[in-house]
Amino acid sequence: MAGYELAQINIARFRLPADHVANRDFMDALDGVNAIAEASDGFVWRLVGDGNDATDVAVTDDPQLIANMSVWRDLDALAAFVYRQPDHLAIMKRRKEWFDHIGLYQVLWWVPAGHRPTVAEGMARLAILDAEGPTAEAFTFKRPFAAPDGMPALPIEDECA
Repeated sequence: MAGYELAQINIARFRLPADHVANRDFMDALDGVNAIAEASDGFVWRLVGDGNDATDVAVTDDPQLIANMSVWRDLDALAAFVYRQPDHLAIMKRRKEWFDHIGLYQVLWWVPAGHRPTVAEGMARLAILDAEGPTAEAFTFKRPFAAPDGMPALPIEDECA
């Protein structure tokens, strides 16, 4: 068993309240996409609120800001889901319909195997990435860092830009 797993948080800010009819396609897709994630090779854990998703988990005092957090075996497993899973890609390609543009919306970092990060921890990692750029503490798909136990990490291009 590896000593480290890959954590990620990505945030988004709804243009309109989550329950607005304009967001129905996004909200209706969550259960299916989350089930695919959970069945994916390398999936370890994801943040879940009162429902089967994390849209009701407070990120900041802005009720329209949501977070998605998960832990994966490694960078390749996460990238396979994010950039090559058709149902997830379909949602990502439509994100501009539902969400405001956020310059820095995702960060990756290594956690000890078994650790489940909090939203506060994820937001702190986003702040590190914003302040320092990619480092071993907070990085991106394009500028990854190896796990502390030496697991290599190769850059992955965003195929949904």
